[in-house]
Amino acid sequence: MKKKLSLATWIGIAMLAGIAVGAILWAAMGAKAAGVFTTAYIKPFGTIFINLLKFVVVPVVLLSIIDGMVSMKDIKKVGAIGWKTVAYFLVTTMLACIIGLIIAEIFRPAFPTLQMAKADAYDASATSNFMDTLVNIFPSNLWDALTKATMLQVIVIALFFGAGILVAGEKGKLASDIVSSFYAVIMKVMMFIINVSPIGVFCLMTWVVASQGPKILTSLAIVLAAAYIGYILHGIIAYSLSVKIFANFSPMRFFKGIMPAFLFAFSSTSSIATLPITKECCDKMDVQEDISSFVLPLGATVNMDGTAIYQCVATVFIASCMGMHLTAAQMILIVVTATLASIGTAGTSGAGMIMLAMVLQAVNIDPTYIGLIYGIDRLFDMGRTGLNIMGDAACAICVNKWEAKKQTKVAARAARE
Repeated sequence: MKKKLSLATWIGIAMLAGIAVGAILWAAMGAKAAGVFTTAYIKPFGTIFINLLKFVVVPVVLLSIIDGMVSMKDIKKVGAIGWKTVAYFLVTTMLACIIGLIIAEIFRPAFPTLQMAKADAYDASATSNFMDTLVNIFPSNLWDALTKATMLQVIVIALFFGAGILVAGEKGKLASDIVSSFYAVIMKVMMFIINVSPIGVFCLMTWVVASQGPKILTSLAIVLAAAYIGYILHGIIAYSLSVKIFANFSPMRFFKGIMPAFLFAFSSTSSIATLPITKECCDKMDVQEDISSFVLPLGATVNMDGTAIYQCVATVFIASCMGMHLTAAQMILIVVTATLASIGTAGTSGAGMIMLAMVLQAVNIDPTYIGLIYGIDRLFDMGRTGLNIMGDAACAICVNKWEAKKQTKVAARAARE
């Protein structure tokens, strides 16, 4: 009996096929005609797939966090896992910023000095400062946060409801059962959608290559290479070392285990949409259900290491294009601002572009100049999203190990007593 191809294999085949078909269309029809054709007739099928993912994103995040908290059966355990998770995310994001700035400075002499064309201007009217981001984390209206898919607010809602159910004790049991039942159902619905993901990946990749063509890889290849070198270095330095040192987990097993989620994130450019696949990968790497259900949804929204690297590289590139040389003080400001901005970045496609404007404003660069790299943001987005979900999984593995050690110590202490 022949062995069926795995979902990861089908996603990989779909991605390569999309690249090939997109390149053929671009070469045969020309850039403009290929872009118009794929946008009109191929991209819509990819959009349908993404829309279906968005349809279940809010209930998946909301219910998975509540269910993960309730399954721990102890509010103190939630707090213990929570601070470890946030600490891991903050440290790796700061490291990502530093790596991004170092790589950008190495590449800076090769960055051109350009004149900004008005046609390339980017409308940054949707930007906000850090205090606005902080205030907006806390919802004023439950239904508004859910219907608008404001993910940071959804997480806060989930945390409050999860804590409320735990503290309510026996009276909260009915609510706990309802959440568990709905979570099981929504995960089945999500898997129906995930099973057709190769079709969505193929359509999206065909559209990207056909509409943008290889010219974007030559005109801005330098800054693109800088960002991807930063992504790769961070993956090797931060994730492989952390899973090895903190969890005694083989880096090769980690990268192999997370590959299906990475491929999906790379093509869909959405950490939130990749969440079910990331969770499935972590389950196969023996991460406890309650830990992955808590850490991964949180990470999909607040852990944005790839976005932080992109923001640092893009800021130095844009500054260089404008003929500006950033000082050491400005570099430090970029690290702090990019860390905060990445935490406030939604786990959806293209969201990093909005938060980049916040970083640029911090060092007195007109956000209008984002237009210099706006045309190839999709290519940056692919790599940074893939790195983001790797960070989520690495954190889940480390936290899982830390909690296992803690439980072992508690059991040993109880045995001695």
